[in-house]
Amino acid sequence: MPEGKIMKALSGFYYVKDQDSVIQCRGRGIFRKNKITPLVGDYVEYQADNDQEGYLLDIQERKNELVRPPIANVDQAVLVFSAVEPDFSTTLLDRFLVLVESHGIRPVICISKMDLLDEEQELSINLFAEDYRKIGYEVILTSAKWEESLSLLTPILDEYVTVFAGQSGVGKSSILNALRPDLELKTDAISSSLGRGKHTTRHVELIEIGQGFVADTPGFSALEFSELELEELSACFPEMDEISNLCKFRGCLHMNEPKCAVKSAVETEDIKPYRYKHYQQFYEEIKSRKPRY
Repeated sequence: MPEGKIMKALSGFYYVKDQDSVIQCRGRGIFRKNKITPLVGDYVEYQADNDQEGYLLDIQERKNELVRPPIANVDQAVLVFSAVEPDFSTTLLDRFLVLVESHGIRPVICISKMDLLDEEQELSINLFAEDYRKIGYEVILTSAKWEESLSLLTPILDEYVTVFAGQSGVGKSSILNALRPDLELKTDAISSSLGRGKHTTRHVELIEIGQGFVADTPGFSALEFSELELEELSACFPEMDEISNLCKFRGCLHMNEPKCAVKSAVETEDIKPYRYKHYQQFYEEIKSRKPRY
């Protein structure tokens, strides 16, 4: 059976890319019966007599899936945060990092508007960037000079399926439109052709940029840890995960346990105290979410 990747889902049709062709497919009734919804990013088997009409036969196992946007098999998320206007927030960045890590997605941190900083602010952002690089994250610093910024971003997208996410008001859509100047025109054309008021769901599409694919809708609009368990939280902080096997107690949650390697590393600042503070905040948030009897 031929195989391909779903590039777009729209009004019950799935557009499957197989090498250089895109085949319009419908889902089989068995998917509805089993309550399976094919997602953009899914690798599928399909059957088609021509490129106008085909049927999805099977969906291969997903390595991850997101709810917003509804997309599967994401490799990386570019988290866009501005240095100023709005001000850079490590709390919000760490929240996004935990969400991305919990889905098994590689984060890339992009700090924008660096050209708007004075010397002192620039030093502060560079120190934060260094903290995150030491943890192992890729951090790129960009300015309003789009050509320069895009030359840093574009190579990162090659060979991957990427979503953009991050702080409101930092220009995620502007970055997408700068990466693909024809995009704005395309999204406008699609939304006006659907302007019948029936389809309130925004469709998601994977667009080709260089050798990679980018979701044309920013991700992670919901920032609650609704699916994350307490025991899983520290694994979403790589620098804690790395040394947690040195804690005295197996399954240490790095809160009140004695001889905790993570708390010792916070005291020596091998783990940044602000990162541990956010860990504590998120821990309490997840704990208070659980039902109390």
